[in-house]
Amino acid sequence: MGSNPAITDLFTPYQMGSFHLSHRVVLAPLTRQRSYRNVPQPHAILYYSQRTTNGGLLISEATGVSDTAQGYTDTPGIWTKEQVEAWKPIVDAVHEKGGIFFCQLWHVGRVSNEDLQPNGNAPISCTDKPVTPQDQANGTINAEFSTPRRLTTEEIPSIVNDFRLAARNAIEAESNRPPSYTGFSLTSGISTSIILD
Repeated sequence: MGSNPAITDLFTPYQMGSFHLSHRVVLAPLTRQRSYRNVPQPHAILYYSQRTTNGGLLISEATGVSDTAQGYTDTPGIWTKEQVEAWKPIVDAVHEKGGIFFCQLWHVGRVSNEDLQPNGNAPISCTDKPVTPQDQANGTINAEFSTPRRLTTEEIPSIVNDFRLAARNAIEAESNRPPSYTGFSLTSGISTSIILD
């Protein structure tokens, strides 16, 4: 068969902004639910380093920007000093193998439950309409979501600030690297990407 110039080889390099990827295979974010009390655990060092290649891009599992951002138990956060310190050896392990590591920041909004929210409060969202539970193929319902509380216009800046602080914390999680070394950058959990070096 002849070659098709429209098909790009996954193993060819790619320049993505200031990042030179050695190939086009990316570890997409996966919700692992293994960060007990929302703190990344030491076993994540092995998990991410096993999936790292020199010049390869990894995107972290979705990482909460605040205690109100959580939608599932034991997902990692990056809003406390303890969480930032827990991310540092994970980031180091990826960098030691030459990988590029982005932190996916998220706030789940209404895809949450009062049991996961501070003081048992309702999840916060842009709407007060709950998520409709979906039936799984095996006939079970996937999750029950609490009715959210609609944010007021005055509260929106606090959510923006949560993302700002989380972005700074992601940069700090990489701070033991020389300034020219790029890696634990950011992708936003909203509709657009942000990359900070």
